[in-house]
Amino acid sequence: MQLNYKKFGEGEPLIILHGLFGSLDNWQTIARNMVAVAQTEFGYAMSIYIVDQRNHGRSPHSYEFNYNLLADDLIQFIKQHQLEKLNVLGHSMGGKAAMQFAQLHPEKIKKLVVVDITPAAYDDRHSDVFEAIAYAINPKTETRKEIEQRLREKLHDDEPTIQFLLKNVERTDTGFKWKFNAQSLKDKYHLISDEVALQQPVLCPTLFVKGERSLYINTNNYSSIADMFPNHTLAEIKNSGHWVHAEKPVEFTETTVRFLADKDHQN
Repeated sequence: MQLNYKKFGEGEPLIILHGLFGSLDNWQTIARNMVAVAQTEFGYAMSIYIVDQRNHGRSPHSYEFNYNLLADDLIQFIKQHQLEKLNVLGHSMGGKAAMQFAQLHPEKIKKLVVVDITPAAYDDRHSDVFEAIAYAINPKTETRKEIEQRLREKLHDDEPTIQFLLKNVERTDTGFKWKFNAQSLKDKYHLISDEVALQQPVLCPTLFVKGERSLYINTNNYSSIADMFPNHTLAEIKNSGHWVHAEKPVEFTETTVRFLADKDHQN
C-alpha cells in the first residue's frame, strides 16, 4: 500500500501517525515547527514524514483495518523510503499503531512518542460521531453549510469535533464525500478500541504525552503503560485535552523535541 505523505526537513527521521478520522493535514504546522525548534533550540536536525494511514486522507482505502495492518503499512513505507532506525510518534489511534509497530519491529525503533493513549482497551467513545457522519452527507447534499448544520444537529455544542470532521469533507464530480473510509472504520471500530496485546516489552525510550484534562490516560489504565514500556517517561501538558498537540502546540512541540534530541535518552 502506497501511503500518502509529506516530508519536512533533513536529518534524523521521525514518522508521525494521526488519530481516528484524522489525516496528515492535521500535523503540517506542527511538523514544520518541530523541525525549526529542533534546529534553533537544540541543534538537532530532523526529517519528519507525516502520513495518511490507510482509510484516511488520500491514502488507499480497504475494508480490512486493524493494528497489524497499520504496522505492516508502516514497515513497507520505511522500506520504500530506505529508512533505517528511526523515531515514531502517534496520537490516539496512531499511538496504538505506533505501539504495535514497536512490538513487531523493535529493531527499527530508536525512540517512541505516544500522545494521549495507552495500550489498554477503551469503551465506545465514538458512536455519536459515526451517527453524525452517516447523517451529514447524502446524495442530495449541495453545500458544506448543509453538512455543518447536520453535524450540529447530532453533535450539538461539540465544536472541536465538528470542525475536525469538516476538514475531512471533499467535493467530487458526483457530490460531497468523506476523505476517510467511514464504513470500514465503523465496522472495525471494535478493533480500533481494543487493547494492544502485550507480546513482549518495548525497551526503547518512550515518551507518553498526556493532556491534563483528558481521561485517556488515567489511574485505571496506567499499569498497561508500565508493564509494556519499562523505559518510559510521562509528560503532562497543562490546560489541554485529548487533542493536546492542537490545543497547546508550543508546549507540545517543546516537550516532544526535547525528548527526541536528548542524548541521555538513547536506545
